[in-house]
Amino acid sequence: MANSDKSFPRIVVFDLDYTLWPCWCDTHISPPVSRSKSENAIVDRYGSQMAFYKDVPEIFAHLKQNGIKVAAASRTCAPDVAKKMLSLLHVGGTRAIDQFDVLEIYPGSKITHFNFIQKQTGIEYHDMLFFDDETRNKEVEHRLGVKFMFVTEGVTWKLYNQAIEEWRDHKERRKSSSK
Repeated sequence: MANSDKSFPRIVVFDLDYTLWPCWCDTHISPPVSRSKSENAIVDRYGSQMAFYKDVPEIFAHLKQNGIKVAAASRTCAPDVAKKMLSLLHVGGTRAIDQFDVLEIYPGSKITHFNFIQKQTGIEYHDMLFFDDETRNKEVEHRLGVKFMFVTEGVTWKLYNQAIEEWRDHKERRKSSSK
């Protein structure tokens, strides 16, 4: 039987590299970066262009329309480059960086990132959904209870919808086991 629950996580957290954009910003991007002729792409020192994966703007619009908070959890060694890229890229006519409620962008453990996200927002771990391209980061699900979604080729609308359904099922199982 399909889950009739139509609720959403209170916050969706994204890794950046190979989740929202197709590169590692600490190795594939050579600063300085600037906006390309399009507000949907940036260009680095050598003229290499980079943009969000194509479904990212639609996903961010859906999050905003449904009042879902957004966070970044990235362990990049180039946090200044990542933040600059987010400030130059646009989603829905606004700077991408302004779409985020919380930015945890620095080298270190995703557990540490999520501990800070939880402290800053007051949102319980089970009300969080996390997209990341590295399976090792599934530890946030095992250790904290955050619903983890593995990303293989950037976050897509299909994967996003699948993740919401899995989060709802995860929520339902948690409710059932606490009875």
